[in-house]
Parts: sequence; C-alpha cells; structure tokens
Amino acid sequence: MKRFEGKVALITGASRGIGRGIALCLADEGADVRVNYRSHAEEAQQVAEAVTSMGRRALAWQADVSDRHAVAGMVTAAVEHFGHIDIAVANAATENHGPVIETSWEDDLRTFEVTQFGVFHTCKMCAQQMVKQVLGGRKGGKIIIISSVCAEIPVRERAAYNMSKAAINHLGRTMAVELIRYHVNVNMINPGWIDTPGERDMYGDSMIDEAGKQIPWGRLGMPEDIAKAVAYLASDDADFVTGTTLLVDGGLTLYCGDLDLTQAAD
Repeated sequence: MKRFEGKVALITGASRGIGRGIALCLADEGADVRVNYRSHAEEAQQVAEAVTSMGRRALAWQADVSDRHAVAGMVTAAVEHFGHIDIAVANAATENHGPVIETSWEDDLRTFEVTQFGVFHTCKMCAQQMVKQVLGGRKGGKIIIISSVCAEIPVRERAAYNMSKAAINHLGRTMAVELIRYHVNVNMINPGWIDTPGERDMYGDSMIDEAGKQIPWGRLGMPEDIAKAVAYLASDDADFVTGTTLLVDGGLTLYCGDLDLTQAAD
C-alpha cells in the first residue's frame, strides 16, 4: 500500500518548482492533491492533470496566500471537495533583492505578505481544520513549512526574505508545541539552492549551471530532493517527529565559509 493512500494534501505554490515536485511526489505515493497557485494557471492545471493521470484526485485552486480570506476559502473548498485535509505544505514564497537601505517598502511588504504572512495563514487555517478532524475521530495531520537556509545564513541583499524565513521557522516550532496534544505534527524544511524555473528566470541558465559547481555535493538541489523530504515528514514514518527543521542543502551550510554563493548570485 502506498504511504498516502486515502490522504489529501494541500500544497501552496504548487504550479512550478518545489511545489510542483511535492505535488507529484505525494500523488505518486497515493495522495489526492489540492494544487494552489496564484498566477501560473496553465502550469497549475498541468500539475493537476499529471496527478489525475496517476489515478489520484486533483483540483487546481487560485488563491493569493497573502490574503487570509482567500486562504480560508481555499481550505473550505478543499474540505468540501475532498472531505478532509491530512497534509498541508506551506510552500508559496516570493522575494525581493537589494540592500536593505535601498529596497522599497512596497517590495519589502510584498515579501513579508507572501513569504511570512502567507505561511501563517496557511498553517493556521489548515491546523484549525486538522484539529476539527481529530476531535471528530480522524488521525492528526501533518503540516510542513518550506523555509530556507536563508533563515540561518544572512545572505546579503535579501533582508525581507531572510527575516520572513527565520520567522516561519519559529512559527512552526510554536505551532508544534501547541498542536502536539492533538498529534498534529509541524515540521520545517530548509532547502539550499534549488534549481527551479523561478531561479533560472532570475539568474539565467548559465549562472545557475555554474553555481551548481560550487555546492559541495556538486550540483544544485532539485525539486525532487525537497519533495522526498516532505514525503518523509508527511508519512507515518515521522509520527514521532515534530518541531524540527530538516536541512536539505547538499552540504552548502557545512562549507558556507569556503563558498561565495552571494557573489555567484550577483
């Protein structure tokens, strides 16, 4: 039997990159999937179609996670469509670049709204649903926050993003404490530099390919690397794991003193 047979996963930012990889990985192991997206409707529909081609149920849903009312509507609709939510993956994020003394407040605020507040809305509302389910006799759920090594490493010219990622890790630990009595697990993943369409759009193919050579493992991470970590934390294998942060970075933070990845990203 597949690990997620009969389970429903809600994944934010699931139309591309890491979110897409997570959706396909969980579906491959039996989960039905709510595919959240904000602006990549066609790609989100492609993800949903890929999930259904595996014999699973899928539904793409447009919602800007920075809007708590939109998140509430997404969670309600997911429950109405699928009956329950067992796995919530707060993955959606955005970032702005530039020295903290130069970036505009509008750009900083947008990063906070999506990367920090969007995770807060997603986790809070999915947790509320999971607690309801537990009180109704269903087994506790799994909440996984996709954070970043930037929660620990002060990568220059990403102040709002770094701050947001540090904040959501502490949110996850706090929620783990509060939800442990319901057996709802809350864990975080800190990916390193991951090869995604967004990164290639931002930096270009040649820079991304060159940056991979600087990672101790010899390559950038792939969405599948993060998806497999999510699958572990979402499974019964991780029932005794809560409030932890799993580092998935190919050794980047072990050797960050010997690397100049900020130079490669300029």
